[in-house]
Amino acid sequence: MDIKFYNSLSGKVELFKPIKENEVSIYVCGPTVYNHPHIGNMRPVVFFDTFRKFLERVGYTVKFVSNYTDVDDKIIKKAIEEHKSEKDITDYFISEYEKCLDAFNVSKAYENPRVTEYIPSIINYIDGLVKKEAAYVNDGEVFFDVTKDKSYGCLSKINVDDLISGARIEQNSKKKSPLDFLLWKETEEGIKWSSPWCDGRPGWHTECCVMIDTIFKGMIDIHGGGFDLKFPHHENEIAQAEAMHNDKIANYWLHTGMMDIKGEKMSKSLGNVILAKDAIKEYGADTIRLLLLNCGYRTTLNFSDDTIKDCASILQKFSCVYKQLNLLLNVNNLELNGKTSKTQVFLEDLANDINIPNAITDLLDIIKEANVELRKKDKNFDILKEDFYALTEMSYILGLHYEPKKMSENELNLYKEYLEAKANKDFAKSDELRKSLIEKNIL
Repeated sequence: MDIKFYNSLSGKVELFKPIKENEVSIYVCGPTVYNHPHIGNMRPVVFFDTFRKFLERVGYTVKFVSNYTDVDDKIIKKAIEEHKSEKDITDYFISEYEKCLDAFNVSKAYENPRVTEYIPSIINYIDGLVKKEAAYVNDGEVFFDVTKDKSYGCLSKINVDDLISGARIEQNSKKKSPLDFLLWKETEEGIKWSSPWCDGRPGWHTECCVMIDTIFKGMIDIHGGGFDLKFPHHENEIAQAEAMHNDKIANYWLHTGMMDIKGEKMSKSLGNVILAKDAIKEYGADTIRLLLLNCGYRTTLNFSDDTIKDCASILQKFSCVYKQLNLLLNVNNLELNGKTSKTQVFLEDLANDINIPNAITDLLDIIKEANVELRKKDKNFDILKEDFYALTEMSYILGLHYEPKKMSENELNLYKEYLEAKANKDFAKSDELRKSLIEKNIL
């Protein structure tokens, strides 16, 4: 199956051709772990998990890596405020983050490297950039010399002259140019490491370069993250890779759009930041996961009462039909697992620039077909079996918490009792049995 998607590096939709046949290497920038993740942080997480599941379904072996930035000024500040070590802070918030991953049914990564595990390699990498004269030392700190990268701006499509005159560049009197960025920072308080230049810590933009080099041993297929990372983080990663290896780290750069809350940008100043754990608790993980997916991945996603309601409705329809089909197949002693061609359009939509909203529409079409067949007196079990198999596969790729359930003999007997009580108009007993069946997730 041909797969194509928008490559941020080229600025166009391209046919995907992996470096190694039937294998895909993906690196997605993970969180800086000093606080609970908000709902916007989870958009790239859920998107790339769905994309990975799709790639695996169509036959690829995927080596998926996402890091934890566990050294940062914000982490140091929080550790000092709470009279704890930086590791205490990061261990706690990594644990909280992983609870969200589990809730959203995110597949385990091949590796989740922590920056603090790679400090010697980072120091060696920076030293290599200095020796190549792509970086310079000034008063114990090391900076990358952006003038050495003639293609700087190739990813973000930002004009260098505009950058110099703009206000987005961090001011530092030690820099030769306001565009230059920090590779090794002197640290007066908090965690620090010895280096040839000073006691300090690495700059953010170098960390991912080193982890990718170490884990993948060369160029990768796809580097991803949220749109907000395109500049300066990913642009600066490419600049270092060009200087070190004369490459751009990845052949494809894939970015997800931002998120608004009820039409407004999410920000602390507006007081509209929604933590992922709170959204999960209030609306349910599957509803939130659907919401994060049910929008073109490059467009801005709006988190609102209406979008939540729409996704809750889709999930309700799916849940109702899926449980009915699962029950019907069990009662009639039919196979719960099987293959079907009914997912072909769904897979083709995902192959066409990862069009998840269209894929969700395909899911609804199968639900509609199954509903029609379920209402018939003489049901076609071949159709219902294939619909069930299709919904199972779609559920897996979309990351929903639904999979075939083999009912025990006791559960089947309970269901038969329920049907008998209903037929005998013993409403008290049927209501009691129905409640029990719902608790067992059968009805």
